[in-house]
Amino acid sequence: MSFQGTENYIATRALQVAVNAAVTLQKPLLIKGEPGTGKTLLAYEVAAALGKSLFTWNVKSTTTAQQGLYEYDAVARLRDSQLGDGNINDIEHYIKKGKLWEAFDSEEQVVLLIDEIDKADIEFPNDLLNELDKMEFYCYELKRTIKAKHRPIIIITSNNEKELPDAFLRRCFFHYISFPDRETMKQIVDVHYPDLEEKLITNSMSIFYGIRDIKALKKKPSTSELIDWIKLLLVGKVSADLLEDFQRNTEIPPFIGALLKNEQDSGLYEALRNKTKRPY
Repeated sequence: MSFQGTENYIATRALQVAVNAAVTLQKPLLIKGEPGTGKTLLAYEVAAALGKSLFTWNVKSTTTAQQGLYEYDAVARLRDSQLGDGNINDIEHYIKKGKLWEAFDSEEQVVLLIDEIDKADIEFPNDLLNELDKMEFYCYELKRTIKAKHRPIIIITSNNEKELPDAFLRRCFFHYISFPDRETMKQIVDVHYPDLEEKLITNSMSIFYGIRDIKALKKKPSTSELIDWIKLLLVGKVSADLLEDFQRNTEIPPFIGALLKNEQDSGLYEALRNKTKRPY
C-alpha cells in the first residue's frame, strides 16, 4: 500500500513521496509548514487511505514525554489503601496508558500522530529518542518492558516555534509542506466546493493571494482561512462580479475578518487599498 492523497486531501507529489519513504524506512515523518497547510489533517488522511486506526497525541506546553508512555496514580492507590479497597495490590489498575503505549499495544499497525511537538519543552523530543528508536520502553511499576506489537506509522507535526534537537532530527524523515501554488489551491478549493463558479474561484483567489503578497503582514492567511472565507461569500451571496468590483476600488472585501486576524494587518491592508485606488 502507498499513500497518494485522498478525495478530501490534495497531496503534492513531493508529499506523497515523503509519506511513503517514511513508511518504507520505518522512521517518524516530521512535517513542518505554515499553520493551516494541512499538517495535522495529513495524519487523518494517511490513516484513512491505508485503512489504519489513528491515535492522536496532542502536545501542549505542559506535556511531558512520560505522559505519552504512561502515568502512575500513586495518590489514588494511597487513598484506596486508606479506604480498604481491594484493588491496591493490582498496580496496573493505577496505571493510565499513554498514546504511545496504546499504539504499541494495538493488535494491528496504527498511525500515531504526535501533534505540534514544538509546543513542549526543548527536552521533550530527546526524552523520546529511545522509544522511537527501539519501539519499546520499561515500566518500572510493573517491572516489565512494553514492546510494540507492530511498529506504528508515526507522523510528527511542528509549527517551527522552536528548534528541535539534532539527535531527534536524525531519527526522522523530514518534509516541509510549502504553501500551495494557485493550481494546487484551486484543486483544494474544488474538493470543498466542487460546484463553485469558476469566476468566483478566480476572483476570490486573486484577492487571497494579493493579501498574502503583502510583505509586512504579521500573519498571512492560510488555506483553511480561504476555505472559511469562500463559505462566507456563498452564505452572503457575494457574486464573482461584486468581488471583481472590490478588486478595482478601495472598498474592503466582505468578511475580511476570515483572512486577517489582527488589527495591525487589517489597518495595513486598508491603508494599501486606499493608496492604490484603481479606476473603473
